[in-house]
Amino acid sequence: MDNADEVFFESLAEAEPREDAAPAPARLKAKIYTLLTRRQAESGPLASLSSTKASGRGLCIFEQLVDITPLPQQAKCLNYCSVCHARILAENIENAPIYWSNCPYVHFQNR
Repeated sequence: MDNADEVFFESLAEAEPREDAAPAPARLKAKIYTLLTRRQAESGPLASLSSTKASGRGLCIFEQLVDITPLPQQAKCLNYCSVCHARILAENIENAPIYWSNCPYVHFQNR
């Protein structure tokens, strides 16, 4: 990302929301999150599930299962959200019926 992009995104992050602005649709939030995580994975391996957990971020039920499974470390650095049914539901249904704790797609739902 070049410096102009960084300045642009920093200005977006610092911007105050308008009072009359409606929240972004949950489907749009989910699609943006998916694209960002895919782009992040393109630049190299992601943090392992155990290091993610150690940093204080909770793992969803599926990530917990992978974390305790005796798999090579490389397998624990994949983005399991990309193959999860919650991602598909969140990208296609507003107020999707997903309730997994620590699932980022649940947090995007406008509830």
